[in-house]
Amino acid sequence: MFRKRSFILTLIFVLGMLSACNFGGENESSGEQTENQTENTEAKEEKGGNDASSQSEESDKGDAETDEAPDTTEEDTEPAYYVSEETASIIPIDDANEDVVLLTIDDAPDNYALEMAETLQEKGVKAIFFVNGHFLEDEEGKEKLKKIHEMGFPIGNHTYSHPVLPDISEEEQTEQIVTVNDQIEEIIGERPKFFRAPHGANTDHTRELARQEGMLLMNWTYGYDYFEPYEDADKLKEAMITGEGPEVDVNYSLLKPGANLLMHDREWTTEALGDIVDGLQDQGYEIVDPHLIETLE
Repeated sequence: MFRKRSFILTLIFVLGMLSACNFGGENESSGEQTENQTENTEAKEEKGGNDASSQSEESDKGDAETDEAPDTTEEDTEPAYYVSEETASIIPIDDANEDVVLLTIDDAPDNYALEMAETLQEKGVKAIFFVNGHFLEDEEGKEKLKKIHEMGFPIGNHTYSHPVLPDISEEEQTEQIVTVNDQIEEIIGERPKFFRAPHGANTDHTRELARQEGMLLMNWTYGYDYFEPYEDADKLKEAMITGEGPEVDVNYSLLKPGANLLMHDREWTTEALGDIVDGLQDQGYEIVDPHLIETLE
């Protein structure tokens, strides 16, 4: 009887010890799992925090890039206009607005081109700036051109030193044109898409060369600021807005839909430019964005 009771007590003791061991083992295992979960949670939180920080940084970076981006140039937009080879007028494609005029500035960037670009930017309109290479020989000229380009204005080729092209050899014509393309590309990273010959005087060679260089020939329909009577801001403003130049025997208006307006980097033109834009718009003309003009590329 005693032995039986001792056996039972011993059995109970053993079972109790085994139960205690299992309980302790379960707690230890559970503790390890909890610790692992905590570590995993902390790792996830740390990772998640880093991800959020990265996303925030990327977002900030994207915002910064957007803020620093230059004006939209419409380079990826389908052309809405082309230039008439015969008249140099701007012709609408399909149902584009026909009541437009194009602004162009020659002999840039001399003394006033950057100021003119700033005026146009304030007015929310664009123009083509045709460049002479001899203005790009110093850092000041290069910096002006770079700023004009960064403001979203297309840059055109107007030869190196503004010669009368038919009066020089074909080799010299090539040098006058290609040198400027190389200069412009070095400064702004792209070659010009427009070419305007000084005095509007082309040759068969310059026409072919412009085509080979991927440039569209660009003349004009009217301009007055290179005539002495219009070296005055008020007189020039009136002439450009009306299209009439009575003091140079133009007693009728050359202003019409598609007019291609020639101006120059000049003091009097700079003074009149803002009023010229306003006057043209008041008459119902839209200042066409040159990026909407069909080019050779």
